[in-house]
Amino acid sequence: MSTLFSVIQGPCLTEKGNQLQEDYNKIVMRVNPGANKIEIRKAVEKHFNVKVKNVRTATVRGRQKRVGKNIGYTSNWKKAVITLAEGKIDFLENI
Repeated sequence: MSTLFSVIQGPCLTEKGNQLQEDYNKIVMRVNPGANKIEIRKAVEKHFNVKVKNVRTATVRGRQKRVGKNIGYTSNWKKAVITLAEGKIDFLENI
């Protein structure tokens, strides 16, 4: 990856992600599909000023979508579940 800001694409704000954040101090983020765990760790630590304990990644497969007679697919994307050792990130704070 060229820059730290190209690694993180944004938070994945779902009910499950919010529950993980409250109970286990984990955050779920959408990341660049070419990024590895080390790059994700460095980007989160530098961008949010927190200490990362663990990073787990999963590639989410695109789903089949249909509009009328036409069939297409949504894009594949990668998500990362990041366990924080120290600090906290609140995405809903500025809304």
